[in-house]
Order: sequence, then C-alpha cells, then structure tokens
Amino acid sequence: MKRRDFITNTAAASTLVGMGGLGLSSCSNLNGKKITILHTNDVHSHIDPFPNSHSQYPNLGGVARRATLVEQIRNENPNTLLFDAGDIFQGTPYFNFYGGELEFKLMSKLKYDAATIGNHDFDNGVDGLLAQMPYASFDMLSANYDFSNTVMDGYVRPYKTYMVDGIKIGVYGLGIALDGLVTKSLYKETRYLDPFEMASDMERQLKEEEQCDLIICLSHLGYDYENPQRPSDTQLAQRTHHTQLIIGGHTHTFLEKPDVRINQNGDSVLVNQVGCYGLNVGRIDFYFDATKKATAQGVSISV
Repeated sequence: MKRRDFITNTAAASTLVGMGGLGLSSCSNLNGKKITILHTNDVHSHIDPFPNSHSQYPNLGGVARRATLVEQIRNENPNTLLFDAGDIFQGTPYFNFYGGELEFKLMSKLKYDAATIGNHDFDNGVDGLLAQMPYASFDMLSANYDFSNTVMDGYVRPYKTYMVDGIKIGVYGLGIALDGLVTKSLYKETRYLDPFEMASDMERQLKEEEQCDLIICLSHLGYDYENPQRPSDTQLAQRTHHTQLIIGGHTHTFLEKPDVRINQNGDSVLVNQVGCYGLNVGRIDFYFDATKKATAQGVSISV
C-alpha cells in the first residue's frame, strides 16, 4: 500500500477481530476488561496546528488538541496507554531552535508511556539525542539498535512491560536500517540488528518469560514496500508468533483502520499507522474475557 493523502474522521473506520482465534459476540464485554492503546507516529516536531490556508491540512493537528483528546479518552477509560512509533524530531523550526527539548517536554506532559526511535531522531546525532533524554519521562524502546558503543548506552531498553488492570502488556521497539538514511557521523557506532530476528527474540521473551497477555511492537520499519527485501510491518506481522499489535511509522501511511494480517500461528495481528505530523491519533481497544483472550477494535481519530 502506498502513502495515501487523506485524513480519517473520528468514527470513520473500525475493525473487530479475534486475537488468538477467539471472537467475542459483543464489544461491550461487560464481564471482561478493556485496555485502550493510543498511538502517534512521525509527528516531526509539529507542535502547532496547520494554518487555515494550508492546501492539504487546514487547521488540523496540534499538540494542544491531541492533549485534550488523550485526556478525554483517559477519563473514559483509565486503563489507557500512549505510545509513539518514532520520527519525533525534524520538520519545523521548533526542532532547529530547541533540538528536540520541546518535543520531549510536551510528550512528557501528555504522559506518553514509551516511544521507539526513528531515523530522523538521529538528525542531531547520538549526542544530540542524549542531550534531550533528561526531558523524556517516557521509555525509549529499541530492540534492534545496539547503542552499547555509544553515549546512548543505558538510555534505551529493548522492551518494557506494563501491568494494567491485571493485564500484563509487553512492548518492544524496532527501527529501520540507518545506512543510507542517516549519515554515519550522526549515528556513529550504533549497530543495526536484523529486525525480524530481534522481534522473534523479544516476543518469545515477553510471552514465555514475562508471561505477557498482550504483546505490542512499536515499529519504525515502514508499512509496506514493493521491494520484498526491505523489512516492513506487513512482513513482520506474518513472521511473528505472539505479537498482537504493530504500531508503525516511517512511511507516513494514513490507514483508515488497522490492517489485519495472519501470523505464523494462524492468529490475527493488527498493523496500524496514522499518517504523520500529529494529524491523527490511533486508538485500539482490546477487550479481554475471563481467560484473558482478546478481541480488538480500532479507529483513527482526526485531531
């Protein structure tokens, strides 16, 4: 699927699928639990709404509106997590002037739980990224960027687990190959590891050792490509065994609703991406029954 230039409306699209082969008869799931996952990607330092005169996105977006939306959803369901799939930096003068400080401070204000690292987050180098880490109260997750020989060593973890209303959620991050996208002098000794191999390691660890009920990948690989040699979210979904949701970035793909792929176990995997520039927020509601089997419903919300 190519990048699509449209914005989805609040209730424009949704999908309901059974996870692990189980389908529930109703989304209400009165006897179960509901976990809401909110997500953004490729915000690219867009703090303000687009001006009214903008040809494509007039008066759309903006961090203040996103904050209002997130607060409303958290009031509706306190069992909510908020994630970002990378390329937080680069795109407006805010980044040129503040170097990412403002972006991280605002994400912290919005109480993001975690983010992964996109290629543009290296635009001021690993030293520039490190300089902004004190302003990030959320976790930076990347399983396939090895920072052990850089100043970022110890600031990025491969995965994080969250216990929400008795449901254990494991989240891991994946990044795109930096060679050819980022100047070597910026990412320095950061090692890129095979994303499919690392995903397999992460989901096995999260499922078997951490005993997670829900496994999510924050991916900056890109949604899909004509070249099958380029790792993508659609390929990742079909190669995994335990990952139930892939929150994507990089390709600025506006999906009307989460894409559903089938994994190696024959189970459904949701793949979602909500475009770019903070125009949309993705919302995925997971409904767990008494045995912790889940169904999911997704929507893209315009802000």
